[in-house]
Amino acid sequence: MSERDPISLQAALRSAIWAKDLTPEQMARVEADTFETFVPKGGYVCRKGEMVENWLGIIDGLVKMNNFSSTGKSVTFTGVPPGGWFGEGTVLKNEVLKYDAMALRDSRIARMPAATFMWLLDNSLPFSRFLLMQLNERLGQFIGTVENDRLLNPDTRVARCLASLYHAHLYPSLEKIVHISQEELGLLSGASRQRANQALQLLEKQGLLSLDYGGIRILDLEGLRRYEA
Repeated sequence: MSERDPISLQAALRSAIWAKDLTPEQMARVEADTFETFVPKGGYVCRKGEMVENWLGIIDGLVKMNNFSSTGKSVTFTGVPPGGWFGEGTVLKNEVLKYDAMALRDSRIARMPAATFMWLLDNSLPFSRFLLMQLNERLGQFIGTVENDRLLNPDTRVARCLASLYHAHLYPSLEKIVHISQEELGLLSGASRQRANQALQLLEKQGLLSLDYGGIRILDLEGLRRYEA
């Protein structure tokens, strides 16, 4: 976890990329309606098969979107760091979730009721534009994830996984030091903790990152995005 002072729910909402063009009246309703919940490490933010009642944002922590097969095999779609919001597609379609969202560490979750989300969509053109971009960027992210899973080796998957956490639209709040453990990185990239550690050592030797106490310092983001072992 970061050593910074805990951010308040109000501050998290006001710093969100989608909030910058809302009117004072729209922002007031968002702040009045949105609430916060705490999900401990290993707990579920939401579960496959549930009806979605809220649009979800990460105030602090780290959340993994994934699914399990009937045999227990897991597939990870993405990790969502602080500043990221997800679940908009399911809210728009008013359907049950098709994935689980699990906290990889103790996490604070902002929950905007679906009614407030839809009200913003109806009343704010900038918010509608944001959602269009959000859905487009998410699609591109998932296409990249499928490619990484099927075509790339573990070293490349770890590099691309770290790079994917830096996205100006989806995750605008991430700092240059990623406060993520090797276990968490392994869970996001589909590798064991030991294999993720090997990949990090290799990437450090190549000058793309440095392993700092409590996190990973990104030295060459574009290099991580282009990296292929």
